[in-house]
Amino acid sequence: MADEFMKGFGLFSVAALVWMISASWYRTPSFESTRQLVAAPPEDPGTVFDTLGIFLGDLMFWTALIGAFTFWVIIPAGRQAREALVVDE
Repeated sequence: MADEFMKGFGLFSVAALVWMISASWYRTPSFESTRQLVAAPPEDPGTVFDTLGIFLGDLMFWTALIGAFTFWVIIPAGRQAREALVVDE
């Protein structure tokens, strides 16, 4: 179980770091704003690279949440369910 925890933690840490970098570039209107990291991205990103950066940030946000949930909840629950259903011969 420690192995699954570390996989989930590593995935969460890396994806959250990439999300914070992307959100600080594209979702922070100014340093005086109280809505840093959570403001809406610009309506017209301008370039293809800005569009990819915004998409990558959204992707990493959901990867951090769903990836950690998968390794911390779904896989251990599946293993326990499999052990409960397997009948020793």
